[in-house]
Amino acid sequence: MKKIINKPDDVVNEMLKGLVLANPEKLSAVYDKRIIYRKDPYLNKVAIISGSGSGHEPDQAFYVGRGMLDAACAGPVFAAPTLDAIVDAAKIVDRGRGVLFLVKNYTGDRANFEMASEMLEFEGGPNVDTVIINDDVAVKDSTYTAGRRGVAGAMFVYKIVGAKSEEEGVNLASLKKLAMEVNDNVRSMGFALKSCTTPAKGSPTFDLGDDEIEMGVGLHGEPGRQRLKHMPANQIIKKITDSVIEDLPFICGDEVAVMINGLGGTPIGELYIAAGIVLDMLKDLKIKVFKTYVNNFCTSLDMEGCSVSLLKLNEEFKRLLESPADIPVRYF
Repeated sequence: MKKIINKPDDVVNEMLKGLVLANPEKLSAVYDKRIIYRKDPYLNKVAIISGSGSGHEPDQAFYVGRGMLDAACAGPVFAAPTLDAIVDAAKIVDRGRGVLFLVKNYTGDRANFEMASEMLEFEGGPNVDTVIINDDVAVKDSTYTAGRRGVAGAMFVYKIVGAKSEEEGVNLASLKKLAMEVNDNVRSMGFALKSCTTPAKGSPTFDLGDDEIEMGVGLHGEPGRQRLKHMPANQIIKKITDSVIEDLPFICGDEVAVMINGLGGTPIGELYIAAGIVLDMLKDLKIKVFKTYVNNFCTSLDMEGCSVSLLKLNEEFKRLLESPADIPVRYF
């Protein structure tokens, strides 16, 4: 294994240090607890926090900033953030309006955020509430979840909810309602061409033959719907996009935002090939595309493959998607 790392145990902290040093006017950190939080003033708003295992960058730490998250809690690679980190992050960013936790549906993340909420309530700390994000249509349950997994569609929740809190200063209940509405209208599915390699293990996390693809793979490499022989891009992308479209379902006349998300090891040119296939499919179905996002938004280290997310839009969602965000990555 060849990677730009020193010691595997130091990967997450050194990554977060680099992120803060590269954005000193915007970000601060509590390194021993792997908390990244906004440095700029953010008064009179509900604070928004997300967190999960590291290895999915730019999610979540790279989305901390004006118009998106107020803090992120990074766990070890593919492991949940700690209970005390979540509690401390909530106390750091709360400005008296409460805190909304946006949590992707993985068992460890849900458990620690739930316990953090209970602890904050017991201590008389900030008022908190939680929305569980579960946009993955690939499987109902997996090793890591009870129910559908949360994947790249979560970025739409961060963006829309973050803009609403930043610009309009709505209360915690209203912000939770909006987050649930976005989650209810976004669907995602991905596939893997090649496994990822964690720094600690130094070898692929699952076996995938040179001529095989995993349809519906999870962010940690957990299995999806089925393992198939490799096929041309038109066929692969059609299969996952059909699954996404049929699930909501998305229908003629709908207006959507499209996200083509790389899983970490896929060249950007291949992601644009995927984008072209998806956009042609939507055109044929007379589904209107408001905006298309193509990049690495929620990865699995160096896994090769991509995911497709569709968000059914209304006028409020469109307005908030267009609202500027000042975050380390210029994707939104």
